Amino acid sequence: MKNTAQLAFNAVLLVAVAVLYFLHFNQRPATAVAAAPVATTEEAAPAADTTAAATPAATTPETTEAPAAIAAAPAGPAPAAGAIVYVESAKLLDGYQGMKDARRSFEVKAKGWERQNQALVTSFRTAVEAYQKSAPTLTPDQRAAAEQQLQQKQQQGGAEQQKIQAQAQEAEGKLTQTVLESVNKKVEAYGKLHGYKMILIASPSGTIAYGEKGLDITSPVLAYLNSEYRKK
Repeated sequence: MKNTAQLAFNAVLLVAVAVLYFLHFNQRPATAVAAAPVATTEEAAPAADTTAAATPAATTPETTEAPAAIAAAPAGPAPAAGAIVYVESAKLLDGYQGMKDARRSFEVKAKGWERQNQALVTSFRTAVEAYQKSAPTLTPDQRAAAEQQLQQKQQQGGAEQQKIQAQAQEAEGKLTQTVLESVNKKVEAYGKLHGYKMILIASPSGTIAYGEKGLDITSPVLAYLNSEYRKK
């Protein structure tokens, strides 16, 4: 017969997949929401890689520090109309209430998906344990039939896990797109309101190597974003 140790190993493997899968769900929002928005008034900003590095965590993403040269909020008067200014993507998105709410919403959904995943794991593990207890009393043909059923159950569980993962990725993509589109529109509106020629993005990956502190408008833009969000 196919030995029960192999079946037990398969059960453990499915549990391990579930654990990694749960961690994946709880980390994904950090990656998804770290893409920096770009807004311009008169011309498009240079294309840049604006995705912050993923920072895995249980449910709350960690904030990635921006380069020291552009870390401080601007002091003194706001840049004059026509200036080319910049915002820090990590600070802007971490402080934006709309992003915080979106993350919490995704975390609630992720917990639901994890419960579904854990139910699959528990069901398969229970079936394996039942087989192991009854195996000594079964005939070779009965054991072979039982093992075949367990293999089918394992395959079905794997297929269900893939469906859950696809559902999570689709939901995450929609959430990310919705939030970033909203941020882009608001940053663009802010730029037009103040007559800025261009708003660049300072991302943790180093898109902007240096910028004068007086051109950093992250704080006032963040205040504007949250003010507009609260109006909803």
